[in-house]
Amino acid sequence: MDAVSRSGLDGPGFRVLSTCGAFEPGFRGGGPVRSMAHILDTLPENTALSLVTRDRDLGSPEPYPGLSGRWVSRPRARVFYLNTGRPDQWLRLWRELRGERFDLLYLNSLWAPTYTVMPVLAARLGLIHATRILIAPRGELSPGALALKAGKKRLFLRWWGSYLRRADVVWHASTNREADDIRSVCPWARVEINQDQSSLPVEPVPATDTVDGPARLVFISRITAKKNLELVLRALPALRGRVDLDIYGPLEDARYWARCQRLTESLPAPIRVRYRGELAPEAVRQTFSRYDAFVFPTLGENFGHVIAESLSASCPVICSDQTPWTDVLDKGGGTVVRDLTVAGLAEAMQRVVAMSPPQRLLARQCAGAAYRQWREQTRGREVNIVEQVRRALWPAAT
Repeated sequence: MDAVSRSGLDGPGFRVLSTCGAFEPGFRGGGPVRSMAHILDTLPENTALSLVTRDRDLGSPEPYPGLSGRWVSRPRARVFYLNTGRPDQWLRLWRELRGERFDLLYLNSLWAPTYTVMPVLAARLGLIHATRILIAPRGELSPGALALKAGKKRLFLRWWGSYLRRADVVWHASTNREADDIRSVCPWARVEINQDQSSLPVEPVPATDTVDGPARLVFISRITAKKNLELVLRALPALRGRVDLDIYGPLEDARYWARCQRLTESLPAPIRVRYRGELAPEAVRQTFSRYDAFVFPTLGENFGHVIAESLSASCPVICSDQTPWTDVLDKGGGTVVRDLTVAGLAEAMQRVVAMSPPQRLLARQCAGAAYRQWREQTRGREVNIVEQVRRALWPAAT
């Protein structure tokens, strides 16, 4: 990537200003990072997007080497890496952006003070010029997500929801389910549904032969209450048989991880749990391919990149029904846990523990087949969300 020294991108066309709290080269932000990278990399012609993001990975005290306070170019896009503690960077960024007129302000969170609330207020006050506003809540309005710190969120939404309605914002939902979640909170919302979220392979990783031994389970995600690792650890003592559970992911919530560690320390001997650290995005699929099942009782996902990655590695998924993958899992991709309790999750996990090696191999082959079928159904329907919104809001220009 080459540094960009000028304030704007060449040529006229549809101009977008976007923000997100985490972006490449970081990866701790999970699916939204890959979603935003895919959006930038598939922008249509005659579109220019300027993205403002944090100059470091999620939860990291150290900035990316050589990127803080700089514009970096991508095809049809540029990215500014902001140190939010540097007033000089804020001032320089504002001076550059205020001279441009953007057709769309695209925000990747509902709650983020720096990357959503502040840009919306700036646009409404005329400090930056944006004709329309698009917000992608990225699963933040799912029932499970809203149940976390529910009081604060309800209080904030009373004001913020009313303000966004007056601002005539448009909403980006990844699925029909997320659109329903948005409308349940904001019945007035205009929602654009777009599931073109990432570059996924057409063919899954072939399932390899399994060997006799403990059931090999894996959890790959950010360590937060929403991803619900604690429920996995509470369900493990109820299992009959030998189990290995490996955990990968950034330790985003230290207090939550401490509770998980205490549960791990009290597990009986036939169950082994290991924290294996963080995974680079390019290592995720290959890692999944080594396990018998991915256990993911999440409280809510707007898309669920990690579920797609697991299936694309022929790794069955044991998942809650709070994702858009229920139908794919019911058709062979894994198990949907509709009773999201210790007993309900333990029952689903016990099925894997009780399988023979040939049965585990068959389950993995079925997961790969379910992924292949899903991927074939989605091919050819991909439309970049920026282009979709442009067609919807400015039909005369298409």
